[in-house]
Amino acid sequence: MVDMGMTDQQFNGFVRFLLDALKDAMEEKESEKKDEKLTKIADNLQKTLED
Repeated sequence: MVDMGMTDQQFNGFVRFLLDALKDAMEEKESEKKDEKLTKIADNLQKTLED
């Protein structure tokens, strides 16, 4: 089995996506919505680790 890693450009894109999602959650005023957004980010990160 060959392990295919990310290129620097792909990794940078992933970090940009993650940073954008975190900034969006940080700007959320309602605590419940902020928690939902952060949970979604955490779930997506977990799924990425499991792939």
